[in-house]
Amino acid sequence: MAKINVLSKHIAELIAAGEVVERPASVVKELMENSIDAGATAITLEIKNGGVTYIRITDNGCGIEREDVPKAFLSHATSKISDESDLNSIFTLGFRGEALASIAAVSRTEILTKTEKEESGTAYAVSGGVQTKYEPAGCPNGTTIVVRDLFYNTPARMKFLKRDVSEANAVADVVDKIALSHPEISIRFIREGKQALITPGDSKLKSAIYSVFGRVFADSLIEVNYELDGVRVEGYACKPFAARPSRSMQFFYLNKRYIKSRSCTASMENAYKNSIMVGKFPSCVLNITIPPQTVDVNVHPAKTEVRFSDERRVSSAVYYAVKSAIEELDTAPKVDLSRINKLTEKARPEAIQFTMIEEDAPKPQKQEKAPEAKPEEFWNKMTSKQFQSTVVSSPDTGNIYSKSSDEPDLLSSFKKQQRENKIKSAEAYQNPVQPKTVEAKKEEIKTETVKIVPPVKQEEIKVFPTAKSQQAASERMVEIKAVKQNEMPPRPLRLLGEAFKTYIICEYDNRVCLIDKHAAHERIIYNKMKKNAENKVSSQVLLAPITVTLPKNDYDIVLANRLVFKKAGYLLEDFGDGVVIIRECPMLISGDDIEDTVIEIASYLAENRLNTEPEKIDRIYHTAACKAAIKAGYKNSTAEMKALAEQVLYDDEVRYCPHGRPVLIELSKYELEKQFGRIQ
Repeated sequence: MAKINVLSKHIAELIAAGEVVERPASVVKELMENSIDAGATAITLEIKNGGVTYIRITDNGCGIEREDVPKAFLSHATSKISDESDLNSIFTLGFRGEALASIAAVSRTEILTKTEKEESGTAYAVSGGVQTKYEPAGCPNGTTIVVRDLFYNTPARMKFLKRDVSEANAVADVVDKIALSHPEISIRFIREGKQALITPGDSKLKSAIYSVFGRVFADSLIEVNYELDGVRVEGYACKPFAARPSRSMQFFYLNKRYIKSRSCTASMENAYKNSIMVGKFPSCVLNITIPPQTVDVNVHPAKTEVRFSDERRVSSAVYYAVKSAIEELDTAPKVDLSRINKLTEKARPEAIQFTMIEEDAPKPQKQEKAPEAKPEEFWNKMTSKQFQSTVVSSPDTGNIYSKSSDEPDLLSSFKKQQRENKIKSAEAYQNPVQPKTVEAKKEEIKTETVKIVPPVKQEEIKVFPTAKSQQAASERMVEIKAVKQNEMPPRPLRLLGEAFKTYIICEYDNRVCLIDKHAAHERIIYNKMKKNAENKVSSQVLLAPITVTLPKNDYDIVLANRLVFKKAGYLLEDFGDGVVIIRECPMLISGDDIEDTVIEIASYLAENRLNTEPEKIDRIYHTAACKAAIKAGYKNSTAEMKALAEQVLYDDEVRYCPHGRPVLIELSKYELEKQFGRIQ
């Protein structure tokens, strides 16, 4: 163990002011970094009540010598640096020498430590910065630190703490980041008596990623290994098809220290240009290794922001590392049909599982069984006429019914009908009936006279035989009623075409109209969602619930806003360890859009914690409508474009998309003729 030195005032002034211990996550970060610097290969963390009442960290590192234990709790006492020149080449995670002193000042701290050379360990306790115990103790090699009753003597800080669940999730976020940066260390996290995380410590980053984020995220990654001008970039980046709606799953490490770097983020996203959709962001776990002399980590108290001596070199290395990995290792996504078949077979009820029969296939010949001897019944002993002769007629009951020989067997007929129905159902399942054309449907429509309440006059309405058609007819009745009340019948609309597969061009009321189909459809869905919420229309229950993996901060935000999601039509449940499960969603949302919608909303809520509940619900509607709307560049049929144009032009509420962009641009006939010189 290196000698503990109390820094001089000159060196202490060169070090920026340390980060104040704000919450249990700050304590966990500092103590786990000390364990890593001590050379530990196994670290166990346990917390209770979110870490407010109890934090215990045990490691198998080098330990602290008995005479140096009291020094470790003094301000600016560290074994990491000894003079001014050491600040230019910092290899360790901690170096300020103020973590233990800051923690001990606001809690009841106990330490049990032993070095390999010592025969017995040392037990030391500090309460509110005052030493309460210092004695020999038996313990294994390594260090165990227990922090109890955080902020017990500073109530002003205590009241700024959040719920225990939120504080525990913040601790879990710190543990995840440390586990990803040091796959060679086995990290075990115990939360409220239950094991929340354990990493194998096999020095394989993929194993750590699998332990932290699960199989789905780990399987979507490709390996990155590249070196340029002395800068080495290692780790994993996602395949282009697995890009996410936010940057929340981007993790950058500098010499195994978690950092936030805009230049690295921009360089990686540039490498994905022309490979992912607009609005999607790649995810990654990348470690950048550079000489410590070329970077200054003493910039921010949290040590998450750094300053490079040559930022362009680092950015170029990140760009080419990710770009080369995409070009070499990216493959087209594959669909596991066997797995899909198994899932559909499990989800399909037995009543509709039919055997596929091919007419040309040879039928297996059945072996004829010997006829079983039938039990001797009364009708085998006598004929029906003999039985009728034995029955005495009564004036009260009348003749007793007896089936004559020429009447059909009802039981046999019923079984035969059942067999025919099963065969027809199987044929219908194999050869579904194609939807009828509009002309064919018109021939089947029955016209009836329906009276509509005043002030609308008697009107002929086409009533459809099916339930959906009846609903369409009723909606049409409402439209007719509204039009007649306004005494403005809708003018005919003529569809002219589409520009760039994005803008619908039509002629309406002596005007040429250009409609942004994505913005228009987005606004229509948004209005329907709000209307459904006002009418308390129930959400749709998903046949197969969808799980969404989130970073711990976003995970905590989503759980804290479950009521907001419920009011917007989503039923969320905590699935544990950064995963939420979606069981219900609004009727207008497709199952493929649910995961991206929740991820994007979680990112928004994390950045706008202070927004009011109506603002959050409105944002959920915005995001969901944007995901569910027709995308620009998508090819639509003529009928679809005309129907969308009619909804825009006949509804005055559809003028701007939820984000404020215009939906419709008009060019009148007068302006058009003026441009061509027809009107002076």
